[in-house]
Amino acid sequence: MSDQPQVLIGGRWRAADAPTGTFRAEDPTRGEAIGPAFPISSAADTEAALVAAVSVAADLAALPPECIADFLERYADGIDADAETLVALAAAETALPAEPRLRSVELPRASGQLRQAARAVREHAWSDATIDTASGLRAHRAPLGKPVLVFGPNNFPFAFNAVAGSDFASAIAARNPVIAKAHPSHPSTSRRLAQIARDAVQAAGLPPASVQMLYHFDNATGAALAGDPRLGAIGFTGSRAGGLALKQAADAAGVPIYAEMSSVNPVFLLPGALAEQADTLAEAFFTSCTMGSGQFCTNPGIVVVPAGAAGDAFVAAATRRFAEAAPRPLFSRGVLDSLTQAVAGLTAAGATVLAGGSAGKDAGYRFQPTLLTVHAEAFLKDARALQAEAFGPVSLLVRVDDDAAFAGVAEAFEGNLTGTLYRAADGRDDALWQAIARHLRPRVGRLIANRMPTGVAVSAAMNHGGPFPATSHAGFTAVGMPAAIHRFTALHSYDNVPDALLPVNLRDRNPGGVQRRIDGRWTTADVGADA
Repeated sequence: MSDQPQVLIGGRWRAADAPTGTFRAEDPTRGEAIGPAFPISSAADTEAALVAAVSVAADLAALPPECIADFLERYADGIDADAETLVALAAAETALPAEPRLRSVELPRASGQLRQAARAVREHAWSDATIDTASGLRAHRAPLGKPVLVFGPNNFPFAFNAVAGSDFASAIAARNPVIAKAHPSHPSTSRRLAQIARDAVQAAGLPPASVQMLYHFDNATGAALAGDPRLGAIGFTGSRAGGLALKQAADAAGVPIYAEMSSVNPVFLLPGALAEQADTLAEAFFTSCTMGSGQFCTNPGIVVVPAGAAGDAFVAAATRRFAEAAPRPLFSRGVLDSLTQAVAGLTAAGATVLAGGSAGKDAGYRFQPTLLTVHAEAFLKDARALQAEAFGPVSLLVRVDDDAAFAGVAEAFEGNLTGTLYRAADGRDDALWQAIARHLRPRVGRLIANRMPTGVAVSAAMNHGGPFPATSHAGFTAVGMPAAIHRFTALHSYDNVPDALLPVNLRDRNPGGVQRRIDGRWTTADVGADA
């Protein structure tokens, strides 16, 4: 037990208190356990972490923005400096390729969004300072004054890691302490990130318990923690079942939860677009669906294809690519089992397998790139079952006979992160594009034209969110600063409060040049300066 990895609680690494068991990471390519045995924390650990976080929440909220920005930048620098070690750990635990995925794409994205959060902090970009001089009211977004619990997913060991990703950066930027629940698929990666974070906490002068991390706990312990009113909010990325269970517990305690849960990201291929480039679209679709073994929340899980020669050519080209591709490694036995069940569910609901359809025969956790098809009429009869997420290199083609069927399928979708429409360059599809988009727009967070949905840019204009059940709240994004920070803030209003007693960014004078909305106009001037 003395050699067991330690949890990070209250600013120090210590042995887990009365752990309920242990677990090890696995090499997905061989299906074998690797690395040390990590503790499964008991309620004693979650209580200790919660008490420690609560004790520093007020101190963290009172820190000057520069201190928070300094931490975020130091942490980003530490991640970049330790890139080789981090990439090696993540590649071993996830089977994701070191290059280009981990080293050249995801790790720079993780450190980059930490720096974006720091910039939003320095510029006060997330605070939305608003002053109404006539009524004597002033308001801004402020820290919650309570801890944020972050659950990390299996598919992004850096960019969405509970102790380094977008939810983490957003919560810390708003000056809330974070309790990170690492994902058991990559515990060594998470431990190394937490070590770098702790060093940055000390160097920047944050309260020691500002960042804490536990590796794992059972569902009952997680539900009890999620339902504790001492929490200010929860960030979650994972399965729909897991997200809904936590939401039920959080809702009962009045704890806001921002959960990203499931999405099939429908893609509509309009007739003119197919006539122009059926084979090119088949290649783009195959690449998008199988990238990262299909383990993306923005994987194109359903593609709507018109009847006719161009649609048939696309289906044939896509089927050939899926059939010729080797089985892809998945993160874990659990992902493999869930994917197998999902494909069985699609076929039971009436879909026909065109290529793949089963687990690979080689060692490890692998699944064949799989393409299924169903006619629109059958899809609409059982749309709920046929749009169930299959998390892996799997997609369903829905064949439609006419323009009305396109619109009918669009209207049948649940909430999704994205919806894509491919149109012809000469404009011949534009009327149909608009007709479908009218139905699709309320059902997706991000509407995309002529681009597969897999990429998620870290941009202030990005919406990585969507209507339920893609997320638990359609009004927020998990990516993009400063908007992502808003999830972990409280709106504080001050009525007739004397200037000297107001928060600095709401006072009459504005020496820092913060953008504020004064009497309906954005300005960096002092109150009354433009009168």
